[in-house]
Amino acid sequence: MNRRPQSREDKGAPKWMVTFSDLMTLILVFFIMLFSMSVVDANKFRAIAESFQDRAVFDGFPSVIPFENPSDNAEVNDDTDESPDPFEETTDPFEAYIDEDEEKMNQELDNLMDDVNEFLEVNELTEEISASRDDRGVVLVLQEQALFESAAAEIIPDAYPFLDKVGTLLDTIPNMVKVEGHTDSRPISTAQFPSNWELSGARASSIIRYLVDSESLAPERFLAVGYGDTRPVVPNTTVDNLQQNRRIVIVISDPNYGDDDLY
Repeated sequence: MNRRPQSREDKGAPKWMVTFSDLMTLILVFFIMLFSMSVVDANKFRAIAESFQDRAVFDGFPSVIPFENPSDNAEVNDDTDESPDPFEETTDPFEAYIDEDEEKMNQELDNLMDDVNEFLEVNELTEEISASRDDRGVVLVLQEQALFESAAAEIIPDAYPFLDKVGTLLDTIPNMVKVEGHTDSRPISTAQFPSNWELSGARASSIIRYLVDSESLAPERFLAVGYGDTRPVVPNTTVDNLQQNRRIVIVISDPNYGDDDLY
């Protein structure tokens, strides 16, 4: 009778352990390689850092990296009191030019103001128009009663003579001109002017239209603004104060004033 051959059991570790060991070895080698690549060469780093100290642009500003044996060529200034302060205030080289431009601008405004005052006196307009000066330029203030009927935006014929003279003045200078319309605080509600906004804007536009048409002035020089009753010069408490607040303001701008600054 034949005996069944007995199966032989392999001695040692299972076969799958061989593959697993190879995998672990490869992973270990991979991480060792990554670690070796990430280690910074201290000597190379020190040499690069010292080379920056030799640059002239860093003179007076010692490196923040301490060195055990800095090179002989790297001179570090230990006297912090003599080190230049990068935030120390220095003289602005353009300050003199800015001051000169401001003086020139002020002189131009003074000359313009003198010319306007002389023009008003020669043409006997001092009672209808008052002139002053602010940062914007020369400001002419015309009272409502000399220009318009109450609650109207059509220029009265009596205003034509001195508006013609104002146009003559503007024709001699190239400055930008802003015309502002102002009213008092009394409300208005008509089909033509529902509020003081429409009335003040219409009056400013009427002045510009007349000046442009009568003297053939360039329309692009002018800007019309209606402020309504939002910018009174005096409180609207008396009849005289109400009259002062109803006005047209003509701003002859400073030549150095930008167009956007007129708004």
